[in-house]
Amino acid sequence: MQVDQPLISVVIPVFNGSAYIKNCLDGIFSQSYDRLEVIVVDDGSTDATAAIAGSYPVKLIQQKNKGVSAARNLGIQNATGQYIHFMDADDRINKDFYANLLAPIMLHGADISCGGMVNEKSKELTHSFKKVAVHTSIQKKLQVTYAGRIGYVWRYLFCSDFIRSNALTFPEGRIIEDLVFSMEAIFLSKKLVTAPNALYTYVDTSSGHVASKTEAQLKKQEEDAVFAREFRDRLARENNFKIPGVNQGKIRYRLWRALNKVRGVSS
Repeated sequence: MQVDQPLISVVIPVFNGSAYIKNCLDGIFSQSYDRLEVIVVDDGSTDATAAIAGSYPVKLIQQKNKGVSAARNLGIQNATGQYIHFMDADDRINKDFYANLLAPIMLHGADISCGGMVNEKSKELTHSFKKVAVHTSIQKKLQVTYAGRIGYVWRYLFCSDFIRSNALTFPEGRIIEDLVFSMEAIFLSKKLVTAPNALYTYVDTSSGHVASKTEAQLKKQEEDAVFAREFRDRLARENNFKIPGVNQGKIRYRLWRALNKVRGVSS
């Protein structure tokens, strides 16, 4: 790639991810777009995560265990790219993921681009976009992303200046953090553009985790879910907009899920 092409900072928070961090980094470093600054934030791992990540040309940052929100916020602070993407270490991306996310956001001067996703756990949430489309109204931005129901932050490429000028951060100490960040970012964005053929695969590695959680951990999880939903609903109420799939267009949202469950992603 030409050096005058924009740098994308890829922020990867990870805790005890030695089983999958190598596959994640191999996927990133085989991307067709290679102007990437890869920032691995090791959130107090006690396994070989740091050693494995350190064998790659990444910016490795280690912190005491503070959770994924704190790790992502630290990644934002250390990012020098014009764009930022948040990647989870146990997931996968297609080879042209960054090239296909970047092209429309640059072409249209948007704050955010949104790609498709393959959800291995919930097949009905698997979808992709057929064409590039620019959206400016909050209703349309929320309708095409259904961010009020699907808050995953890794679906998006963000302009770094947009994140910093709006002081966007993840709520530290919370484990349902994506919904809060995604909703606020989409609300504040002037333009959101869809990105065909950028596919992110969400891999569910939580098998057995729920059964092993303590009562206190389950309570914390529910409290954080309530916090995220209350933030989302308050943002809509105070700014006088409805949330597609939540308090508007529920039938349309269910139809969208049903249709996506049948057709899956576009090739």
